[in-house]
Amino acid sequence: MVEGVMERPHGAPAFGTPTVAIFRNALRAGWRDFRAAPAFGLTVAVLCLLTGWGMTALTLWAGHTFWFVLGVFGFPLFAPFAALGTYEVSRLRSRGAPFGSRDVWRVLWQERGRQLPWLCALMMVVLLFWFFLGHMIFALTMGLKPMTNIMSSTQVFLSGSGLMMLVLGSLVGGVFALLLFSVCVVGLPMLLDREVDYVTAMIRSIGVVAQHPVLMLGWAALIAALLLIAMMPAFFGLLVVLPWLGHASWHLYAALRDEGALAGR
Repeated sequence: MVEGVMERPHGAPAFGTPTVAIFRNALRAGWRDFRAAPAFGLTVAVLCLLTGWGMTALTLWAGHTFWFVLGVFGFPLFAPFAALGTYEVSRLRSRGAPFGSRDVWRVLWQERGRQLPWLCALMMVVLLFWFFLGHMIFALTMGLKPMTNIMSSTQVFLSGSGLMMLVLGSLVGGVFALLLFSVCVVGLPMLLDREVDYVTAMIRSIGVVAQHPVLMLGWAALIAALLLIAMMPAFFGLLVVLPWLGHASWHLYAALRDEGALAGR
């Protein structure tokens, strides 16, 4: 039997206090996992790369370049969902269990009958709602302005209405990103690691962020900055950054879980 499908512990774990050292070690461990088992992470990253290209091509072909702006801000919200497989790779490696890409896909497929799809569905609803609000913000600020192709001119965004759209869109997008980060930072890996309902996982994840806002938001800012930089060269940076952060996110969860277990003794 694959280690990933063995019976999991029941209930949400206690979590320890995050520290800079824990974040640093998570990044190092994530990089080791990516180098040791790159196949799955690269496969998912290539799919994300092709998705980014497809979104860009569709936007430019349709001539609605404001959708490209929404896509750039909304694309990183896919990152936790795309990282699910890297969580499982790191979980199996931490247990010393032999595995291959087929084993990881099998475990993820078996998750369809558990709680994980509910949280993933919620993430998709939030993303779609962000696109709806982004479109509304564009309509309110730029609806009466002729739209210019942003690939050839940025003047439309340097006008008063354009700047207003960027400010409002960034604020609203930031709220959505913070919400998804708070729900997923330990909620998603918890659902892979434990037998727990998705509402409990969400609440406990939000609780970790609320109890340690400075360090957890610093982690969120680092993730956002790395993903933004990775998208700059035609999304090519995602080939490295996305799987690396996915593995690191699992190790962050595992470290906080283990710290909580030690504190509870």
